[in-house]
Amino acid sequence: QVQLVESGGGLVQAGGSLRLSCAASGPFHLYGMGWFRQAPGKERDFVAAISWTAGSVYYTDSVKGRFTISRDNAKKTVVLQMNNLKPEDTAVYYCAADRLQFRNPATTRKDDYVYWGQGIQVTVSS
Repeated sequence: QVQLVESGGGLVQAGGSLRLSCAASGPFHLYGMGWFRQAPGKERDFVAAISWTAGSVYYTDSVKGRFTISRDNAKKTVVLQMNNLKPEDTAVYYCAADRLQFRNPATTRKDDYVYWGQGIQVTVSS
């Protein structure tokens, strides 16, 4: 089992940057990881994913070229670097781990993720 804790959220002006980190316990290195976000009144949506080997990464179209997902298996962390933030990026961001070990490529399906962090607020002001 994997436990996840997000950090690094906050308030930033449009055009600014934030770095979200997700610290894991358990056999982190065996699982693909994803970031999702949920805006008020909306569904929780996929943002980015990285396979357990970091050999495959995926992004939702709206963040391509602005967000970067990475992982450090030795430190048991996955990071979402967010640049050129926009007001529409405002949401609670969740880190998640895949239900399957060794999946490759990474999955973008929310239902494939069973381990979730508590979420962290990101607010982008215009």
